Amino acid sequence: MEQTKKPRVMLVDGMALLFRAYYAEAAVGRVRRTSYGLPTGAVYGFVRYVWDALRTFRPTHLVCCWDAGGGTFRSERYPAYKANRSAPPEDLVPQFDLVKQVTAGLGFRNVEAAGWEADDCIGTLAGRFSENGADVYVLTGDRDMLQLIAGGVQVVLMKKGFGNYAVYDERALLDETGLAPGQIVDLKGLMGDPADHYPGVRGIGEKTALRLLQEHGSVEGILDALETLPKGVRAKIEADVDMLHLSRDLARIRTDAPVECGLDDCVLAPDVDRAKQLFQELEMNSLLRLIG
Repeated sequence: MEQTKKPRVMLVDGMALLFRAYYAEAAVGRVRRTSYGLPTGAVYGFVRYVWDALRTFRPTHLVCCWDAGGGTFRSERYPAYKANRSAPPEDLVPQFDLVKQVTAGLGFRNVEAAGWEADDCIGTLAGRFSENGADVYVLTGDRDMLQLIAGGVQVVLMKKGFGNYAVYDERALLDETGLAPGQIVDLKGLMGDPADHYPGVRGIGEKTALRLLQEHGSVEGILDALETLPKGVRAKIEADVDMLHLSRDLARIRTDAPVECGLDDCVLAPDVDRAKQLFQELEMNSLLRLIG
């Protein structure tokens, strides 16, 4: 990979990309298995996503962040958090460990923290590395990550297909939503998130939440201006003010996860020979051609 004087770190949202890869394969009816029956489609797609991002953004450092499994401080505080999610597909389960074996074999650093989500590991490392002078790119499909945008942190949202991205800095986010990064948690607090199963303010959707934040700046600004809001909006907020605060806290990505990883620990130096061996073992011939 190209080297630059200033470190360029890519933080990969491992869970988001792995699930995205699995469902992209399923959507076209493709089932990848080795001749000995091991499902590999999600791992194949994950590697393609990351490898294409490496060629596009040319990072000097890379970390893959994962959920550790089990409960988190969010589910302890709000038991319904993500409780609506069904068990992962049977043929995806063995790929959770397999993808980490592959990324480790490629020379990528894997991190996770028990009781914390991958998002919090990413938030912690993004702050740590940017404060140390690195440019940080967060590779994800999750718009919640937009709250992490800062002077040295950009969010790269995956789009359909391989090698397609929407890159957000503060200007791009403002142009699209009228919001600053710090207002994203307020937005989620107001409108909730069905995927993570917290409701926000019932009856307040994205359009209304955006307008309220554009006009009043923050949840606190909205609450200070309750008397001036339309009667229906005011009634909804007053009825759910406790859930508004809780939802905002659940949406906030933490930056103090116990992740032991410094810049020296995640220098990107892919082992191409080892990668070829792995892909041969997994019968991924097209990946062999991809990496040359």
